[in-house]
Amino acid sequence: MAAFDEKEYTQSFDLSIWKRLIPFLKRYRLAFVGMLIFNAVCASIDVVIPLFQRYAIRNFIEAETLEGFWPYAAAYAGVVLLQTLSVIAFTRNSMHIEMNLGKDLKRELFNHLQTLSFSFYNVTPVGYLLTRVMADTNRIAGMIAWNMTDLLWSIFYVGGGFGAMLFLNWKLALVVLLIVPVILALTGYFQEKILRWNRRIRKLNSRITGSFNEGITGAKTSKTLVIEDQNTNAFRKLTEEAELAGVKAARLNAVYIPLVLFFSTMAVSIVLLRGGYMVTEQLLEIATLSTFLTYAVGIFEPIQMTAANIAEFISIQASIERVTDLLDRTPDIQDSPEVIGRYGDLFHPRKENWEPLTGEIEFRDVTFRYPDGGEDVLKHFSLHIPAGTTVAIVGETGAGKSTLVNLACRFFEPTSGQILIDGKDYRERSQLWLHSNIGYVLQNPHLFSGTVRENIRYGRLDATEEEIRAAAKAVSADIVVEKLEHGWDSDVGEGGDRLSTGEKQLISFARAVLADPRIFVLDEATSSIDTQTEQLIQEAIDHLLKDRTSFLIAHRLSTIRKADLILVVKDGKIVEQGKHLDLLKKGGYHHDLYSKQFAEESQARVLKN
Repeated sequence: MAAFDEKEYTQSFDLSIWKRLIPFLKRYRLAFVGMLIFNAVCASIDVVIPLFQRYAIRNFIEAETLEGFWPYAAAYAGVVLLQTLSVIAFTRNSMHIEMNLGKDLKRELFNHLQTLSFSFYNVTPVGYLLTRVMADTNRIAGMIAWNMTDLLWSIFYVGGGFGAMLFLNWKLALVVLLIVPVILALTGYFQEKILRWNRRIRKLNSRITGSFNEGITGAKTSKTLVIEDQNTNAFRKLTEEAELAGVKAARLNAVYIPLVLFFSTMAVSIVLLRGGYMVTEQLLEIATLSTFLTYAVGIFEPIQMTAANIAEFISIQASIERVTDLLDRTPDIQDSPEVIGRYGDLFHPRKENWEPLTGEIEFRDVTFRYPDGGEDVLKHFSLHIPAGTTVAIVGETGAGKSTLVNLACRFFEPTSGQILIDGKDYRERSQLWLHSNIGYVLQNPHLFSGTVRENIRYGRLDATEEEIRAAAKAVSADIVVEKLEHGWDSDVGEGGDRLSTGEKQLISFARAVLADPRIFVLDEATSSIDTQTEQLIQEAIDHLLKDRTSFLIAHRLSTIRKADLILVVKDGKIVEQGKHLDLLKKGGYHHDLYSKQFAEESQARVLKN
């Protein structure tokens, strides 16, 4: 498979990208309406409060009297109380939006990831996915909930403030208005540069997360290879590169925001100079100038806040692009609309329409190449596998033994030709129908965090305790349970790391048995089990595979002698096929493999004794 290469995002601010969030935002329209209304109320009160100042200067300070003070104080207290309640209301709405929008984005991404094909996970680092599902969704939710709140308040306040200044003195208001085009010009100049560096930061953060994940999951390997120093140097280079990108983005913001502040201060200075002159010429009341300056000083803070929020909105577009790009990834293998209509999809199966599966498989003139490969792995390959047949696939490591199984299980589809299950092209039935009838035991089994009982029950969620124990006993997994301190309630740890590889193998085998599939795939299923344990489960395997179609991928040729059909794979191609004894008589590649391994096992036994 090709190495992963993260997509570069180079598009400038684009409203169409933001529209992709609308389906998520519609679910919380009432919360948005509440946030909008209470924001407007709060901003309106902020606009009105300086007028109380004007009234107080006129009627109490200049008049040198307190007549009417208590009604004034009561009105002022009422306005402040209303403002407090408005802040509480829009804060609650914003918190509701943040929590639920983040939840919905994570859930949508997680559900979508379940639908993507094996080929996607073959080339996509875990860090890439973690950054999108966790960090990017949190940034988007926080931005929509809080930065948008600040932006709306700023718009309402600036609009109301300018209206009040025009009412108080339109000539002075025009001086303040001159700053707006300057700020717009600054924003237009800086936005593209800020967006580019923030995209770079997000990409580097994704790589850092991936590197950190590999460092933790591969800690044992690193220690045995003594490559901690190399890992540290590689991680340091990534973090230094991210630091450099972060510093450059911060420098742009460090220039952008102070420039806005500078021009804002200049406008206030001009207002103070001109207004003071008008007061001395008795063209303007001192109460009006005081109120006007309050607006002029106060109005530039939300303008600066708007500029900062615009910068944040610009930078957050990179996160939206990354999330929507992942949501736009389409599975390499998809059911047709007709199949979905009849059999349902992954999350809404229509099991009442599922036909029983017997396990007959036919490869009919199949040619296959991997999506990123240039050479055919199979060419015009045909093979009929009757139901209940045990097919063994042998070959050296890296020979391509899993290709045939991946095709039969529809983890990949033929480039040309057909694969029939029970006489019908498997593309005419749902993937879920087929996968629900497959028991797959991997060479490196994965267990989920939880107890032994829970991990076996994943094979069939409605299984009873007796069925779980019977499945475990059938493959000698009950021996593993007996050794554990808490028995069936023992926690296996993350990925099953509290168990040995052989113990995890037995648990995963029991899980597959519990599912009672019609097709079994054992991918090097006994390679991590010692000889004694392998003998314990060999009889169970013979019993369980009876009357089921099965594929055995194994290095140990002794495990596949009884197979009905052996396929010998070399360099990604099937070079021999037949029964074990027949292939030995031919003296070909299978004979050489078997003889070589037989000699190695014999020598190992001699050395052991």
